[in-house]
Amino acid sequence: MIISVASGKGGTGKTTVSVNMALALGTGVELLDCDVEEPNAHLFLKPVIERSERVETPVPLVDLTKCTFCRKCSAICRFNALAVVGEKVLVFQELCHSCGGCMLVCPEGAITETGRELGTLNFGARESIGFINGQLRVGEAMSPPLIKQVRAAADPKRLTIIDAPPGTSCPVIAAMNGADFVLMVTEPTPFGLHDLKLAVEAVRLLGIPAGLVVNRADIGDREVFEYAKREHLPILLTIPFDRRIAQAYSRGKNIVEEFPEWRERFVALYHDIEAIITAKGKAVSCAK
Repeated sequence: MIISVASGKGGTGKTTVSVNMALALGTGVELLDCDVEEPNAHLFLKPVIERSERVETPVPLVDLTKCTFCRKCSAICRFNALAVVGEKVLVFQELCHSCGGCMLVCPEGAITETGRELGTLNFGARESIGFINGQLRVGEAMSPPLIKQVRAAADPKRLTIIDAPPGTSCPVIAAMNGADFVLMVTEPTPFGLHDLKLAVEAVRLLGIPAGLVVNRADIGDREVFEYAKREHLPILLTIPFDRRIAQAYSRGKNIVEEFPEWRERFVALYHDIEAIITAKGKAVSCAK
């Protein structure tokens, strides 16, 4: 089972929910931090990192001794990663999406592939909880390929909890696509509601069952709750604006370890998700 924990905006408590659910469930769980631009789940889970791997993505390499400068490669590339200028072929590696189309259309077989560094995968564990995160190379613009590598490294025999990037752009879709359930974390404020609506639309397009966690639930207004009711989006957990929780968080501590009563609540959250998935999303879908 794959549960992707997402949010329309940063700072809602997405990592808090991901880490605490993993800790509450314990055995047989693997936590993937797919927020590769700024991974921080390790700061709270505190895994022992056992190994790291460099990740590359394929980009074209042109052999000018074979090239006839026919421009078929540049014509097929929708991302303008290749340009033929006189008797030179310019390759803009940062624009390449590694589709391989240029190699397929080259009549002379002048294009092969080389690797361009994306970042690093880190593998570790905390007791029986597996952990993988990705760290994007500084200056790298495209994070979805690295996110896909993080997901591909997951153990399919374990329950996978994904800490997705914030927002609703391509990196988020890469972290949500193919998941069995999307758990969206929000806060009851105008900004929280605005970005929640965007996230719900994205999940609708993917056709994935979804539910909601409302963090700092007793501040702001009731608009998020009314929206969830209108959209048939179940609120599976509410976390209050509690000074004790905030203090624990500021020290890098976790809710389920500092306040044992919360362990049962996060276990119950998982069981509610499991029940929704078992019912094939009939209890909730993001469709009206």
